[in-house]
This record gives sequence, structure tokens and C-alpha cells, in this order.
Amino acid sequence: MTQEKNTAADHEQDPQPVGELCLQTIAMPANTNAMGDIFGGWLVAQMDLAGSVLATRVAEGRVVTVAIDRMMFIAPVSVGSLVSCYTKLIKIGRTSLQILVEVWATPAIAPQRVKVTEGLFTFVAIDENRRTRAVPK
Repeated sequence: MTQEKNTAADHEQDPQPVGELCLQTIAMPANTNAMGDIFGGWLVAQMDLAGSVLATRVAEGRVVTVAIDRMMFIAPVSVGSLVSCYTKLIKIGRTSLQILVEVWATPAIAPQRVKVTEGLFTFVAIDENRRTRAVPK
């Protein structure tokens, strides 16, 4: 059996999520906009939850979202789609963490997974008094 190498061209033809799976849910009818697609604000909320999973683990405690940069909606999400949020730690500062969050959706009626949105979230570690604290090294 021969082993094939993945090339940049292969990756473009078969794109894969970046990072680790941190949250999965199903897009429900209650989360739709006036046009019947899943509301972008609901997707942002799922992304924030997913990013906080990784940020909390890395910061070893409580974190808060302070910024969302480079937010990009790529494709609409249909009701019934399996929504998967992947996260990747990009940068650790003294008190902050930057986390890339990608959302991929798999429609209920088509097994083809599609990247639907991504954004760069910044979280800050806080203590029990809600004051910033250093992120453990």
C-alpha cells in the first residue's frame, strides 16, 4: 500500500477545519432570521461559547470576551444542519488569549461539510473579583 502526501492543492480541493472541535449543536427553527436561514447572531454566540471552552482551559479559570476581529460570514446555514465549532489558540498575552474560531456546517440532507464562518476572538483572564489576572505560562 502506498502512502500519499497531502499537498496544498489537495487541501484546497478537500478543505479541513483548523484546530480542535470544541462545540457541536444542531441549528433549529427557533434560530432563523426572516429569510429562513440561521441568524448570524446565533452563530456568533456559538462561536463565543466554543472559544471560551479553549480560553478557559488555557487560562485555567474564568475568562471574558473582549473583542471579535476579522469576523466573516461565508455561507448561510440551514435549519437542521450539524454546526461544528473548531478553535485554535493563536496568541497568548500577559492577560489575554486570541483564538481563531471556525464554524463548519453539515446540512441534514447533504453529507458535505462546509465552512460557514470564522472570526478571531480575544478573551481576557479574570479572577473571582472580575479583575484581570495573568494567564499561567
